[in-house]
Amino acid sequence: MWADDAALDAAERRLDEWEKSLTERAERAKTLSATMRDLTGTAHNADRTVHVTVDSTGLLIDLRLDEHIRQQPAAHTARQILETTTAARADLLRKVSATVAESLGDDASAQAIIDSYRSRLLADQGSDDALR
Repeated sequence: MWADDAALDAAERRLDEWEKSLTERAERAKTLSATMRDLTGTAHNADRTVHVTVDSTGLLIDLRLDEHIRQQPAAHTARQILETTTAARADLLRKVSATVAESLGDDASAQAIIDSYRSRLLADQGSDDALR
């Protein structure tokens, strides 16, 4: 009978450890989610006439144009804005990757989160629509 009690105690300990692990993981996920919501990405073009900030979803939240921008064709300015927005999204992806790695380490769920952001943030790279 002693062996049965020992096995039962061991099973209870494993369940307790599993529950604690799930609770800790849920807390890390909650903290990570809150941190990710506050992330932004920023970039500027080479001559610093265009400065872009995107929010945690990659949407443009700030665009600053230097007065010197008026001295170039509108099509060139538009291209610079699109390219700088893509660079800001890449900056956001770097921040997301670092934040996820710090919080979750190098496991499959961390990589899945990073891959999801990568596909959403950089999806239009190389497409003809991105250059229009």
